[in-house]
Amino acid sequence: MAEKKAGVMDLKPLMEVIRTLRAPGGCPWDRVQTHRSMRRELVEEVYELLEAIDDEDVAGMREELGDVLMQVVFHARLAEEEGLFAMQDVITDVVRKLIHRHPHVYGTVEVSDADELLKNWEMLKAEEKKERTSALDGIARGLPALMRAFKLSARAAGKGFRWPDAEAARGKVREEAGEFEAAVKSENMDAMEEELGDLIFSLTVYARMLGLEPETALNRANNKFQKRFQKMEKILKEENREMEKLSSRELLDLWKRARA
Repeated sequence: MAEKKAGVMDLKPLMEVIRTLRAPGGCPWDRVQTHRSMRRELVEEVYELLEAIDDEDVAGMREELGDVLMQVVFHARLAEEEGLFAMQDVITDVVRKLIHRHPHVYGTVEVSDADELLKNWEMLKAEEKKERTSALDGIARGLPALMRAFKLSARAAGKGFRWPDAEAARGKVREEAGEFEAAVKSENMDAMEEELGDLIFSLTVYARMLGLEPETALNRANNKFQKRFQKMEKILKEENREMEKLSSRELLDLWKRARA
């Protein structure tokens, strides 16, 4: 159970630590960092948080949330040093945005269900981002490809560009699978890559229409594969055998043992 403390949350201690690290006489590494050099650090911390969430690791979530928060405060400090904005501006902006996008909570707007709520959300976002000329603007190109495919297809579907039902989307998956197999037979690497991309995109659309989040599903499969492979390694170590020396049949049998 989280410890309950009176009073409000205070970001100042963390902000002061970052300020000290960046100040003359502070940490030599922290002092030379930029928004761009810290980009990888931010991405890594987010993925470590996601891993803790997937593992239902409460202590890990607490730690990784702190690391992500540190990244946010660090970037805000860099911006403040450049005279661009401060941490308080970041907080003020996001609070204002959340209130504006929740008129059904902070205003008089009424919504009947989640679908209507999402439509209102997108409409309010469009009002805020008048510089956008396409419904697909604002979906970051730097997102993991699977997540970007999900967002692109969802945004397009919100504008009416969608399959009538999941079965129709499933048919598209079959069509793309056939085109990929034809490309494989042609041994044309460029065609194979293009058709593989189309197949994965169509699977993403089908998954979304079934109510599945493909990034989460693939990550679950990754974790499952890693655990089973490591179990295989453990078995081989106990039996004093080497994986590289096993036949295909022996590897399959070993995989079945690890699954069991």
